[in-house]
Amino acid sequence: MEKQLNTTPNISVIRKKEKKSLSLGKIILYIFMAIVGFLQLFPLLWLFDYSLLNSGEFFGDAILQIPSPPEWETYISAFTQGNVLPYFFNSVLVTFVSVALTAFVSILLAYAFTRMKWRFSALFLNIILLGMMIPIHATLLPNFIIFNEVGMLNSYWALILPYTAFNIPISMFIVTGFMETIPRSIEEAAVMDGAGIWRILFKVIFPITKPAIATISVVNFINCWNEFIMAYTFITEDTFKTLPFSIIQFVGQYSSNYGAQFAVMSLIAIPSIIMYLFFTDEINKGLMAGSIKG
Repeated sequence: MEKQLNTTPNISVIRKKEKKSLSLGKIILYIFMAIVGFLQLFPLLWLFDYSLLNSGEFFGDAILQIPSPPEWETYISAFTQGNVLPYFFNSVLVTFVSVALTAFVSILLAYAFTRMKWRFSALFLNIILLGMMIPIHATLLPNFIIFNEVGMLNSYWALILPYTAFNIPISMFIVTGFMETIPRSIEEAAVMDGAGIWRILFKVIFPITKPAIATISVVNFINCWNEFIMAYTFITEDTFKTLPFSIIQFVGQYSSNYGAQFAVMSLIAIPSIIMYLFFTDEINKGLMAGSIKG
């Protein structure tokens, strides 16, 4: 009896300590996540803040400054002098065609490697995945020579083809990991209903793999939207230039319009942020499914 009286308060004390330590741990975790989140968002805040400063405020000691008054004229200059609108439509065309083509090819390749048995499939899978290790700079000169020989420089395809080729390996890797989690009994049921391979692929597999497709679409959208090295190498005519070219419109030999450059960079960042916010849940599902299988 004495033992029970002695042990009961001890257990309650231990539970209280556990609750206190757990709540303290959560507080530390929340503080840590808040700091990480702020560090992730700080470049965007800094970019937008500097886009509203006048030219005399760029060289101060403060990291962030309150614009007084905000220089909204920098955004007007970005639209009028930076050719933002025509370059924006070129970026939209090149990016969406590249993303759609990458998703289509990645689905076909992933289905072939996960659902079909054929000779040398493992060899070809490894060859395609090796593409993730090839740096962009190593392909600039060979691609420039090839495009020049076939007359494809200064065209939309001079950007769409290399963008698609560089995005296929990582996209196929993500879709393959997700597709391997799909039970084969679903396809067997479709076959029993008389479905062919294309109907199975686009009517059965495609709806299930939407999280993975959303993931690769957002990742590829950001890669293509912000890409500048290949665009600067393969495109010289204004007709086909993309949005990053607007930044160098404000770079001169003796002076530069920093406010307009920051305004253009802010405009370039907005579509990527919107895409990420719209597909956040689908991205998490796609990455989690691929990581669990891997």
